[in-house]
Amino acid sequence: MTVFDPATEFDRQLDGLVHLGYPALAGLSEAAFRELVTPLRDAATTGAAGLPAPTEARVPFLLVTTRDLVPVTDRLALTTLAGKRKTGILDRNFPVDDLPRFDPIKELEAPAGPAYLLFDVDRGEEFRNLAPAAAMERMTAQQRLPLTIDEGIAFITHFPAALASNRCFSLVGSRCGDKRVPALWISQGAPKLGWCWYGNPHTWLGSATARPVRMGLD
Repeated sequence: MTVFDPATEFDRQLDGLVHLGYPALAGLSEAAFRELVTPLRDAATTGAAGLPAPTEARVPFLLVTTRDLVPVTDRLALTTLAGKRKTGILDRNFPVDDLPRFDPIKELEAPAGPAYLLFDVDRGEEFRNLAPAAAMERMTAQQRLPLTIDEGIAFITHFPAALASNRCFSLVGSRCGDKRVPALWISQGAPKLGWCWYGNPHTWLGSATARPVRMGLD
């Protein structure tokens, strides 16, 4: 098992957000943006200690920013596939006015605020060709929980190779009270945020999961 340095990885993720222009999108200076999220660095170092280095399918932690800091569409537009330039888009069947209706499910106990940490994140290949409803049952039995829209965008922002052909994933952790489930897949060489049905399986679509631990700024 390859050991990695969580502090260095936290710095890489934070530097990446700064490079993409997150401070300006949040209405903050670079210094203020760094000051806001840097308190999570110690928690990242402690929480990811002993975890293996990132792979395309599984990563030790994510620095997640939320819609309280930067809108979903702005963050999505800064994502790309590994080695590609075309930027992420919102599916035409996912009206932008619908996005605020998709909240984290209560089981996640997602921290309030602009940023938090998510640990031991997996794109959920084992759940390919399983409906999100069935995937949810299995991941719960494994003592894992699904990702939200914010977390899915963070995943492919920090680790673009996580989203690949036939390795796309649902985000069952965000729901709006109906049978739609958000998902990230590939369309015309770029990431796309859309939705599928809770009861429908797809051979190319898994359901991303993480440990049931999220650490916020409070």
